[in-house]
Amino acid sequence: MSVTFLDPRAEPGAPVEAYALSADPDAPGFTVGLLANGFPDSVAFLDQVEAALRDVLPHASFRRWDKGDASSVAGPAMLEEIRSTCQAAVAAYGH
Repeated sequence: MSVTFLDPRAEPGAPVEAYALSADPDAPGFTVGLLANGFPDSVAFLDQVEAALRDVLPHASFRRWDKGDASSVAGPAMLEEIRSTCQAAVAAYGH
């Protein structure tokens, strides 16, 4: 009996496209918004995301929002607050 290893990784099919950031993460006042969607552990997950981002963005500040209910959408007022106060945002879910 022999065992055959099948590598599940495929070669990338799409070309890599470089892009420029629209904001400078090293600029004073750079703020990252973190939006939890209300699923269990979405806030705890964002705690870990923030900790990892702090390692690479030591001068950034962070703001938090939590929809509180996974079945609802983020309202226009919440989205406008995130847009107007943050230069980047991470929306996350948990399970």
